[in-house]
Amino acid sequence: MSISPVSRGLRQRRADHPLVLSAIRFLNPAPLMWDFEHPPLNARLADRYQLKWMLPSECADQLASGAADIGLVPIAALARTPGLRILPGCTIASKGLVRSLLLVRRATQPLANLRSVAADTASRATVTYARIFFHQWGNPAVPFVPMAGNLDAMLGRADAAILIGDPALMALEDRAARFERTGEELVYHDLATEWHTLTGLPFVSAVWAVAPGIADESLAEDFIQSRDHGLRNIDALVAEWSRKLPLSAQTIHTYLTANIHYVLDEECLAGMKAFFRMAADAGALPRYDFSMDALAVK
Repeated sequence: MSISPVSRGLRQRRADHPLVLSAIRFLNPAPLMWDFEHPPLNARLADRYQLKWMLPSECADQLASGAADIGLVPIAALARTPGLRILPGCTIASKGLVRSLLLVRRATQPLANLRSVAADTASRATVTYARIFFHQWGNPAVPFVPMAGNLDAMLGRADAAILIGDPALMALEDRAARFERTGEELVYHDLATEWHTLTGLPFVSAVWAVAPGIADESLAEDFIQSRDHGLRNIDALVAEWSRKLPLSAQTIHTYLTANIHYVLDEECLAGMKAFFRMAADAGALPRYDFSMDALAVK
């Protein structure tokens, strides 16, 4: 099994230092990270990339500050950080039900009447999508309160909560038990499903983005190859993550194979274009003319 070489120009730029890679320690990127964490290629990739784990929002900050060269960033970061380019091929997206991007509200409080929303500080793209939805739901000015992703604490402070990633998956798993504990009836909105209903397009959460001057085709191939190897090793990932999270093996398998879409295809690019247009119209992001020019390699 071989790995594509980094280009001559990139080797010259980083002759003595590996590229700093900001990644997310959630379940959903696990297939993308396969080669970076598993033999036989992890040792060779460690010579080229210095891996750092963090929240999605922190990945964007690391790229914006110059502390990282490559990051798995929420797509909203592209509109706020000039000069970022997308490595083609890989994404974290969903073409239907996703289960890990939730808006949770009390059943007694309609969307149009919510007075506050606790927003997971791990997220930027999902919060921006939520802003688009609240414009559609007739409640565009509802305040968002940044909080850590803990459903009980969030609902103790606000009328609704936005959860992403593993905390969202676990909140769904705990749904029946929570009702037994509290007697409180909640409504769980799957935001990828809401987006698909609204637009007919995929919900794109994150992409690999690179700082200016770093992208080239062979670099993208490292990440595409890692994704492909990860998708061929889903059973191994299910076994690993069943030990890390209080989720059933079947839940994890379904999530990685049916809920998350990992290929940045034309449909996902169309979904991103609609996201940037609608986010700007809602005042949630600055105007950003997303096009194929945003790709590091076309």
